[in-house]
Order: sequence, then structure tokens, then C-alpha cells
Amino acid sequence: MTYQESIDFLYNSLPVFQREGASAYKPGLGTSLALDDLFGNPHREYACIHIAGTNGKGSTAHTLAAVLARAGYRTGLYTSPHIFDFRERIRVNGQKISHEAVVDFVERWMAVESDLTPSFFELTSTMAFEYFAREKVDVAVIETGLGGRLDSTNIITPVVSVITNISPDHTALLGESLEKIAFEKAGIIKTGVPAVIGERQPECMAVFEERAEAVGAPLKYAASLDGRREDGMMVYEHTPYGKIRGELSGDCQIRNAATVMEILGVLSGCGFAIPAESVRDGFAHVCEDTGLMGRWTTLRRDPLTICDTGHNIGGWEYIASQLSARKSGTLHLIMGFVNDKDISAILRKIAEIGGDKRLYFSAPSVPRGLNADALAAQAAEFGLNGPAIADVNEALATATAAATGADDMILIAGSNFLIADLNLSLLSEDK
Repeated sequence: MTYQESIDFLYNSLPVFQREGASAYKPGLGTSLALDDLFGNPHREYACIHIAGTNGKGSTAHTLAAVLARAGYRTGLYTSPHIFDFRERIRVNGQKISHEAVVDFVERWMAVESDLTPSFFELTSTMAFEYFAREKVDVAVIETGLGGRLDSTNIITPVVSVITNISPDHTALLGESLEKIAFEKAGIIKTGVPAVIGERQPECMAVFEERAEAVGAPLKYAASLDGRREDGMMVYEHTPYGKIRGELSGDCQIRNAATVMEILGVLSGCGFAIPAESVRDGFAHVCEDTGLMGRWTTLRRDPLTICDTGHNIGGWEYIASQLSARKSGTLHLIMGFVNDKDISAILRKIAEIGGDKRLYFSAPSVPRGLNADALAAQAAEFGLNGPAIADVNEALATATAAATGADDMILIAGSNFLIADLNLSLLSEDK
């Protein structure tokens, strides 16, 4: 097989949530456990850190992986979804899984005589676990897909379980209330395994504490942390690791940084040797070291062009706050979402953003993408008006031509799949 044939098999022969939405969601661990047995239970060969949560789990996972790699640990990182390349999901010390390794796994799976009918996520999780074993990683940072309790990744027994926060998202599958969503996320808390919770949310604390008590898991909440933006980075003073300059500079990263530091404290208690210098270096080079994109990522400085994968109200609380703090210039906001989310709370939050703003309504090119005209119609109900331009690159070109003020800013935000449609070659500084 060629690499492209392998990718086509994964996407076209298996139920894929990205393409099909809820119909591709397979709650339950039976298939994942059976796959794990078929491939020799590879996740048992290295230490794991398991991270769930509505927002912040990707940034937390990447930052933690960068720190561990800087500390000398061969570190696997499994996250989803990818933005531009499937191989972004599976990395070792920041390097994407090779084309050859993807082909090899798919060919071996196709040769297996089995009645199993895994989903895309179930099979690719197994691919990641086995790849990390073959690469002899010391530790793997594993991000859940959707939920936690019934997520395909929940077959592992980690050295620490992490839940970043809880916000309404995928409510049709996980529950309408924060308590119900918290219950699903709390399913990753294992017997005797320390658990770290990123935020003290009154609606969720009792759920986490009851689960932790039931399974005898030590529970810690991340401490508060002060941060300020300086020269495009987030600066944290007076941490256990000295002054830290974080490459991830969105407002939400203060809470994520606090969560990472709490995790590092737990890991140190479990025998991991993590020098302060490695922590500082990991925070300062997380994008370079892990390939992370889409978290308040600067794509171009003239005009200032940023992308962010904020796709639910929890993420937009931070985005809107950061945008409202701007003192001058026009905000050019290009947005696009998938069609199976209730985005009314997001649109309401966007309407509250102060200052001069121009809106452009776009659409991810995946089948689940919300039509640009439909998005514009929904937004108009909140007093938000602007052109519907389905192609995000065309929308960006239109916004760039209009962003003539010295302090103007372009933000492309919403679905991961919208960011994935960007043609980065059009964003060079000389364009």
C-alpha cells in the first residue's frame, strides 16, 4: 500500500466522527480492549498520562510533552483531531509518526482475521499505543477523544489522570448539564491513581470528589497562577520552577499552565526527575517542540493574523475577553463551525465584544461544516452581520484587503476543520 491508500482506508472504510458526527461515535470499551489484546497490550510497556476535559486538554498535553522531552524522557504524544496532517496525532519527541509506520500498521490490521468493526478513533488509538511501544517511549501523554468514561483511550492505567475543565460541548452525547459531562470525564479517574483537576467548578467538584473517593484516588486541584502577556509570550512569576515564559499566550493558557505545574508536582512525587530548566524550556518552546497549532497562533504580523480553534462556549469565554481588552484598531473576525453544535451562546458572546469589528462568515469544507449562509442567518439574530464567504482563504483575502489600519487584527476562529482549510502559503509576510 501507499501512504495515501492507507489514509483512504482509515477514512473511507471506518466510521469517522469528523465526517459523520454522532453516528460515528461508538461509546464503550469492548472493541478497544479486543484490539489491544490483538496487538499485545502495547500501552503496558510505558508510563501513561491521561488527559480529559472540554477545553485546554490539547494545550496541556502538548506543554507537558514538551517539558518531559526536555527533561530527557522519550515522550509519546497522542492528540486529536489533527489540523493539516493525520500524522500530527501521533508523535514521539515532537516528530510525527512516519508514513511507513502508518502503512505498516494498516497493512497488518487488514491481514488480521477478526470480526471486529472498529471506528476510526478506536483503530488509530491502537495504532498510537503500538507505535509508542515500538519506539520504546518512556512515557506517553494521551488525550481523550470525546468524553472519558467510554472513550477508546480509557483502557490505559496512567500514572496520573487529568481533567482540565468542564464546559457544554457534545451535549447530545455527554449530557446537557455540567454535572453529567463531569461524570463522563471523571471516568478516567482510576483506582489509586492520582488525579489532577484544572479548575474548581462548583457544579463539578462533588462529582470528581465522589469518584476519587470511590476508587481511592488522591485528588488535587491546580493552584491559582498569575500571568501577564509580554512580547507575545505569557510570563509567570514566582512559580516552583522560577520565572517562566510561555510560548502559548492566549488568556486561557494561564489556567492550563497552572494545571501543567500541578501535574509536574505529582510526577515528581512518582519518581520523575524534572529539572526546573526543563520546565522553563518546555514552556518556552512548546510549539517548536511538539508542532502545536491553533491556540492563539500568530500566522502573520502585518496585518496581525491569528488563528484559534475555539469551537465551544468555554473557549470563546476566553477569546471574547481577550478581544474586548484590545484598545484600538478594527477586529476582522472570520468564523466557521460544524453543523451539529448549538452555537447560540458563542454568537451571543461575540455580540458582546466591544470595539470596532467586522465579521466574515465562512464554513469548514468537511461534510459536517455549517453552511456559511446559514451561519450568517443565525448570527443576524444576534445583531451580527457581514458577508458569507464559504472558502476561508477567500474570506481571509477579503479581510486582509480591508485591514488597513496600523492596529487592525484578523482572527480566524471556530472549528479545527476551518483552520485546516487555510492555505498557509498565502500567509507569508510579503503577501
